Amino acid sequence: MQPKAGLSSASLARLFQTPSLIYFVMVAETLSMRETARRLNIASSAVARQIGHLEQTLDMPLFTREARRLRLTPAGEILLRHARQLAGPLEAAVSELGLLAGMKTGTVRIATVESVGLTILPGLVAAFGAHYPSLHVDIRMASASEVIDAVVGAEVDIGFTFIAKPNREIEIATRRDLPIGVVMRADHPLAGEVRPSFATCFAHPFAVPRRGLSIREMIEPFLHQDASARRSYVEVNSIRMLFELAKTGRYLSFMTPLGIEQELASGDVVFRPIADKGLALNRFGMVIRAGGNLRFAPAAFFNLASHHFNQSEELR
Repeated sequence: MQPKAGLSSASLARLFQTPSLIYFVMVAETLSMRETARRLNIASSAVARQIGHLEQTLDMPLFTREARRLRLTPAGEILLRHARQLAGPLEAAVSELGLLAGMKTGTVRIATVESVGLTILPGLVAAFGAHYPSLHVDIRMASASEVIDAVVGAEVDIGFTFIAKPNREIEIATRRDLPIGVVMRADHPLAGEVRPSFATCFAHPFAVPRRGLSIREMIEPFLHQDASARRSYVEVNSIRMLFELAKTGRYLSFMTPLGIEQELASGDVVFRPIADKGLALNRFGMVIRAGGNLRFAPAAFFNLASHHFNQSEELR
């Protein structure tokens, strides 16, 4: 065959709107019309007919036959190279659509510390559910160390926790370094202090997190720095309970402002950072397993949460 001077728009439309190009790519990869027909579960004559249609449209041969095998002609090699480039975006689209379809039965597994689980997370889950109403969300509340263990062990996809020390097995996707301070009712005698010290706070009834919570580990040296002092205080393993104790007006509660921003904005309670030197910041983070790839559903939740924390950081 002699090549045509050019293809009309109608001919190009016929070329790309028929199965011919799809069949051509598979025949070029298998170099066998019979094998192509077997994979597509159609008759060999149907494959031959589509290849013939393509060659007729282009007016040039795409294959030559050598013994029992086919071989691409120079025209066939050129067409194959461009056909694969055309197929790439379509395959990517099909892949993404497949992932989206998989979300209908997908699960996002989350582990969170209580301060986030009872304040920030419900809003995130509600917003996510509005976008993906068929998606299953599995949430567990745990201590900071338990959240990290669950992420490292691939028991959950995403963790919201406090990080006391570096850990190579997790990736901190979003983080905040939060000051530790005291929360009290606005009419408490210490509410006027901008940065009270531990010693000043200890002169009043106070509540602290129990051992096992990240804040307790950080304030422990200050709690017992004066061995002669005999203090009576309340210990609880719930950050929310600490806040509720502070709301009574009797107690100061040692905590961070994370998750109680709205209550602080109301003016009914106040947060005052501690003035003592040597008190480290409490690092909060949204974490995932290092080196792990999130499936589409957890990745979608991850992106939503990242946007929330980045936006709230900008507003501060």
